[in-house]
Amino acid sequence: MSWRVNFIDLKTQYAQHKDDIQRQLNEVLDNTQFIMGPKVTELEAQLADYVGVSHSIACSSGTDALLLALLAKGVKPGDEVITTPFTFIATVEVISLLGARPVFADINEQTYNSEPAAIETAITERTRGIIPVSLYGQAADMDEINAIAASHGLWVLEDGAQSLGATYKGRHSCGLSEIGATSFFPSKPLGCYGDGGAVFTDDDSLAEALRALRVHGQKQRYRHHLVGVDARMDAMQAAVLLAKLPHFQSEVELRREKGAYYSERLAGHVITPVILPHNTSVFAQYTIRVPERDSFCASLKDDGIPTAVHYPVPVHMQEAYSDLGYGAGSFPVAERMAHEVVSLPMFPHITKAQQDLVIEAVVKATSRTTQHADALAAP
Repeated sequence: MSWRVNFIDLKTQYAQHKDDIQRQLNEVLDNTQFIMGPKVTELEAQLADYVGVSHSIACSSGTDALLLALLAKGVKPGDEVITTPFTFIATVEVISLLGARPVFADINEQTYNSEPAAIETAITERTRGIIPVSLYGQAADMDEINAIAASHGLWVLEDGAQSLGATYKGRHSCGLSEIGATSFFPSKPLGCYGDGGAVFTDDDSLAEALRALRVHGQKQRYRHHLVGVDARMDAMQAAVLLAKLPHFQSEVELRREKGAYYSERLAGHVITPVILPHNTSVFAQYTIRVPERDSFCASLKDDGIPTAVHYPVPVHMQEAYSDLGYGAGSFPVAERMAHEVVSLPMFPHITKAQQDLVIEAVVKATSRTTQHADALAAP
């Protein structure tokens, strides 16, 4: 069908940055260094400066960024790593791929992020680290999580796949713990035109290991001191990111403006995102909660407004993780959110007129569901 508003509009963004993108791509085509090379090195320096850390290690995807971080920390079979069940499965599968056991802890009902108190109760003698997820564009409570980890001798890896550009107590997401990781999937706040990711750290020895691990564990050609993987970033993706990065902060501000406008207009109709006072959000998704999601989404579809659900099935209830022994009711907050959350169209250049179309459809849909509930409750 023809949507009245796009869920994400990459074409408008491309049109605005087209000349810069083409110039960067042409430089790669001219020098023919298509894997790694000077563009990737330049990108890494700019990303590290933006996040406020010593090292940025660019790689082939956000999933590989998480995997490289776990490899660098020496995660092995028998280890336990605590994370959230309310995330994209990539957060969890990298733990499993190394033979370690994912251990879940429930989320905060307001922010949907990892709940520090729940993390602490999940720690055992086999726990080696914690992967909090900064979901929907807002950082988790990283200071509290870091403090819990330090008291138990654990490391912390922030999954900032959706939160690059957000701040927590004045510091940038992905630079809030020993290691941070992000994704440059095209729909992310800073996206390339394929897959890409990066790992961030202030630890020199960790950065050295990460750089070797992404190229088959080698420090120099054909000299392998680690067992690594092929997780190199290609220079075409670096070129796109280099063209977009100078405009990124202004787009972050636009996202905040659009998110604030939605929240102001939708208050009282749906449960809008709660952004904590010490946080800013990049609204990678603008995610609301509604009690009758299926009928709500159907109503918006009828009005030509697309929606998306991130994420309808918590990871502990996925078939791939049935062997962990969790079941329905294990993580009640995550399970309830999975039935209520829905994301609305959000991108930096969405116009107020487009947002008004979305808001009008949301108000209509909630009115319909309220009338339906009242009819069911009538004697």
